[in-house]
Amino acid sequence: MKHSVNFFIIFICISTTLAQKKHQREIIDTHFHAMSFNSFGFPPPPNEMTGNIPKSKSDSEVLHTMLRVLRDNNIVLAITSGTLQRVKDYKDADPQRIYSAILIGLSNPLPDTSRFLQLIKEGTIRVFGEILIQYEGKTLADSSLEPYLTICERLNIPVAIHASLGPPGIAYIFPKFRTSLGNPQLFEDVLVKHPKLKVQLMHMGYPYLEETKAILQNYKQVYVDISVVDWVDPVGEFYNYLKALITAGFENRLMYGSDQAVWEDAIPLSIRNIENAPFLTEEEKEDIFFNNAVRFFNLKNVLPLRH
Repeated sequence: MKHSVNFFIIFICISTTLAQKKHQREIIDTHFHAMSFNSFGFPPPPNEMTGNIPKSKSDSEVLHTMLRVLRDNNIVLAITSGTLQRVKDYKDADPQRIYSAILIGLSNPLPDTSRFLQLIKEGTIRVFGEILIQYEGKTLADSSLEPYLTICERLNIPVAIHASLGPPGIAYIFPKFRTSLGNPQLFEDVLVKHPKLKVQLMHMGYPYLEETKAILQNYKQVYVDISVVDWVDPVGEFYNYLKALITAGFENRLMYGSDQAVWEDAIPLSIRNIENAPFLTEEEKEDIFFNNAVRFFNLKNVLPLRH
């Protein structure tokens, strides 16, 4: 009986330690947004998975709510895109956690190239994207982006491109949007022309699985983030797509992302879905949540690494 009790105590201690380790996992969110409280209307539509409607009624409220969500989920760094001013607001509020990017498209215009260079040199732009020009009927191969891609390749600035689907009915709001423009093979010529350009393929290239695998196979400078698919789509669909990329050998090119904007339950939902994926090893989870992003964004001197 005494041995049974001792074994039970040891089991509880080990279980508690593992739970604490899991809870304390450091995470990099490679797809986070600095948005205003009314960016999606007020009130915004509910989270389609939970039905929850954000309660923030001011820019200050949504900012502090989103930063609290990052802290509560141990997200140590968030690649944050939005307007220059809104990203600055977030950066000023939590300078160690926010890594500045710029959102292009959806009424956020490109700065001219001289201004773009200045913003990079002063550290205001460290990632070029999210680039949302699919909503304008364009892809990364659009000629308007060429001088910016040349600059990014030269200065080692990663480029983050939306290449996937959009919300249901989006083409009725943005008439030039087409789902077909989410196919990553449409900008393969860009990868050939700019062999040193780091490209973050957002939303896993979903639903273009075979095309995404082809791009990843041939262009080692391309990584994918798993945002939105990891919490909006049915979990079985997400698992099938993620497992296919793992099986194809791309576990070192997958990065966690939430696409968190104003819905505060997106991050915990997406983290839980990854943690619960039965086919992922602990090492693969660590790579997705942290290690792959460190390598892609060259964060060794930015974060206090554990290894």
